[in-house]
Amino acid sequence: MNKLLAQSGICSRREAEDLLGSGQIRVDGVIVGVGYKIEKGQNLEILADGKQSLDNKFNIIYHKPVGIVSGQPEKGQVPAIRMINRMNRWLDDDEVPIRDTRIPPVGRLDKDSRGLLILSQDGVFAKAIIGPESMVEKEYLVKAKGYINAVKLKLLRHGLELDGRKLRPAIVEQLSPNTLNFTLQEGRNRQIRRMCDEVGLEVIDLFRIRIGNISIGDLPQGKWRTIRPEEKLGFYKIK
Repeated sequence: MNKLLAQSGICSRREAEDLLGSGQIRVDGVIVGVGYKIEKGQNLEILADGKQSLDNKFNIIYHKPVGIVSGQPEKGQVPAIRMINRMNRWLDDDEVPIRDTRIPPVGRLDKDSRGLLILSQDGVFAKAIIGPESMVEKEYLVKAKGYINAVKLKLLRHGLELDGRKLRPAIVEQLSPNTLNFTLQEGRNRQIRRMCDEVGLEVIDLFRIRIGNISIGDLPQGKWRTIRPEEKLGFYKIK
């Protein structure tokens, strides 16, 4: 099972062996050990001590304002990691990273965009979200300048190419004359802005509200919090 757990993104193979060997994995309510073969449709649960052992890395969600960059900053820019400090902590019991701790962003959110940004030291978790085989949904509220009609919506949902490659189908709903809700399963560079540009729309506000089962909820702009273990586990699927 250790190989399957690693391929599913729950943990590394060595971590899986440790969890199985210490009786921290339960399948359909029964503790299982090394060598157990899980079947499709069975329910896997990591027990409390096992979750704690996997949760020793920083996994953070940050409500990024416009103007903050998610990745490597250019001269004069402020990176998101600099904002992960005690002053911007939302919950008092969250551990604060020491200065200069490296916590890479999981995917990007443009400088001119705002909303949910994940930062994580866990490469397995990051791969589950942005790996080449990931089908994790990312949801956005988008305000656009220009006339929106049924033809444009159809193209946005399925029919556009970027950089010579067809885009995966998207869920795009019109909420008001100039507001769209996008749900994507990929994240190409400035994808939504470029998609809108292809159909004659100009994005004037882009707000990411959800990645997988993690929603921005009532997290205030500019604040951060630790990702809860149950939120993290929701990204891992046994196939």
